[in-house]
Amino acid sequence: MSENISELLSSSGLLNKNDFGADFKWGVSTSAYQTEGCYNADGKGLSVWDVFSNKKGKIYQEQNGNEACNFYQRYRDDLHLMKELNIPDFRFSISWPRLIPAGTGAVNQQGIDFYNRLIDECLELGIRPWVTLYHWDLPYELEKKGGWTNREIINWFRDYAELCVREFGDRVQHWMVLNEPLVFLGAGYFMGIHAPGRRGMKNFLPAMHHATICQAEGARAIKSLRPDAEVGTTFSCSYIEPYRYLEKDILAAGRVDALLNRLFIEPALGLGYPVMDLKFLKKVEKYTLPGDEELVKFDFDFIGVQNYTREIVKHSYFTPYLRAINVQAEKRNVPITLMKWEVYPDAIYHMVKKFGAYPGVKKIIVTENGAAFTDVSANGKVNDVQRVQYLQQHIGSVLRAKKEGVNVQGYFVWTFTDNFEWAEGFYPRFGLVYVDFKTQERIVKSSGLWYKEFLK
Repeated sequence: MSENISELLSSSGLLNKNDFGADFKWGVSTSAYQTEGCYNADGKGLSVWDVFSNKKGKIYQEQNGNEACNFYQRYRDDLHLMKELNIPDFRFSISWPRLIPAGTGAVNQQGIDFYNRLIDECLELGIRPWVTLYHWDLPYELEKKGGWTNREIINWFRDYAELCVREFGDRVQHWMVLNEPLVFLGAGYFMGIHAPGRRGMKNFLPAMHHATICQAEGARAIKSLRPDAEVGTTFSCSYIEPYRYLEKDILAAGRVDALLNRLFIEPALGLGYPVMDLKFLKKVEKYTLPGDEELVKFDFDFIGVQNYTREIVKHSYFTPYLRAINVQAEKRNVPITLMKWEVYPDAIYHMVKKFGAYPGVKKIIVTENGAAFTDVSANGKVNDVQRVQYLQQHIGSVLRAKKEGVNVQGYFVWTFTDNFEWAEGFYPRFGLVYVDFKTQERIVKSSGLWYKEFLK
């Protein structure tokens, strides 16, 4: 390791992975669309992101994920690099349209074969596979039928989940149903800045309700075929604080917290939607059928917490639905990442504690945490000292929560290699491994070397 990284390691408050216990899981997280590329190879159908990212004006500098990191062809090399970095757990998602090109009906055997090879290679190298069923790449043919706004998606998703478990469940023990439902629904079905580009409450509310049912239905599908499987789902979350300790800002922060942190976990726990704080949720009754209150419930084995930052919130009369706005980190004179998110390590401590306080939550895994900074490749090295510090501080905050009694049992870095970061394209680099997207060359960053030493 370079000298300054060695110094960082020795000055990290004696952070030691042994303090977390022998059974604590350490890994990296990725997703299919962001890494695989080969978007139309070997019988794969189009996803909403294949279509959206190739529309003019949707993505930074007109970039797209058509090739991304070419993980579809380079997975063996990347897994061997993962092994070299001592990373024992690998979270990845399955591409629904790679398995079922039209989203429902005929199965693409070449897609099945790819994930069989990927899983087998993981196991051969002693890397545990953690599979996410849905990381935002809905088959485009289903979007034509209404996508998440069509209640039929409950059946489509159940069939897809059952196919995955039948094909891979003999070797995959750890499953996650949805990745960050609020983000793919809020950005894709309300704001329109992510695929499929829909806007408005008329799209968001039915999509939200159907996704909440699918969150539980997918888990039931896994358990029905593999009762011994460990099944969870993942939630994006941000620690929310009021800008001023005035009643209107405190209430505004409460509404934002209900939306960002409570909207999908509470129905699963049998607590219902947080209607008291978010009055607009009453309109979901229009899309609710008798029995749905039970359909949204599931007793998950673990909850995946995905945290990057905190948000400071103040009252805003002119903001519809929430009557609240974020006070941007740039205006608060605080350290920020390339995404303009505040670097605030206490946030992950508070969020692990918050989710761990729910009586129905058995166990927490931090399934994503990481940061984008300006990474520069020079002489075959990428010296990303800021990311090393970020990871040390956030892992330390997770340990603090664990020592205070929260049953947190794993930590996954977002992400392994730099990848396609949705609307931001290839601009923000989150990886432990640098990718030259023109040549597909991989360079392990200082953060990757630090993680290797930490995990040794």
